[in-house]
Amino acid sequence: MRAMGVEAIYPKPNLSQALGGQTRYPYLLKGFLIDRANQVWSTDITYIRMAKGFVYLVAILDWYSRYVVAWTLSMTLDVTFCLAAFRAALNYGCPEIFNTDQGTQFTSRDWISALEAEQIRISMDGRGRALDNVFVERLWRSVKYEEVYLHDYQSIAEAEQGIGRYFEFYNRQRLHQSLGYRTPYEVRFNA
Repeated sequence: MRAMGVEAIYPKPNLSQALGGQTRYPYLLKGFLIDRANQVWSTDITYIRMAKGFVYLVAILDWYSRYVVAWTLSMTLDVTFCLAAFRAALNYGCPEIFNTDQGTQFTSRDWISALEAEQIRISMDGRGRALDNVFVERLWRSVKYEEVYLHDYQSIAEAEQGIGRYFEFYNRQRLHQSLGYRTPYEVRFNA
């Protein structure tokens, strides 16, 4: 007999569901040389398990350095929390290209308009191609296995504190083999 997991009680949401009729953009990063910070940013949404239910986490990642530029939690999947993270990220620079999946938040008029207002080129993963956004997918794996699955968050405030501490660690202390055993902070800021 199989044990009933969290997903049986709280079904895992499909966070990349696109709405029909939304504008799609091509994937611009195949074979693209990324050689500096703020050249390409990427974002995605994942769900964070809590003691009762879950919340959604959006993070914006600089592809060159793997630095988490900004992140936000939300109880809903509307585009508002994604835009809040984007606006916070703009305090640290502006990418030339921004890559996302084809989810409704990132094909919405509000999201597209925000990127266009900053003259950012828009890139979108191919349908069903999670590896097009592999750096954010790796980030989700790290944050979940190294933080979320080790704690039983009782509130959003508790989740916010834990994830905030983790991203500070991830950016400033966690060494990355793919970065020559340097931290994202060291690579992004040439420290």
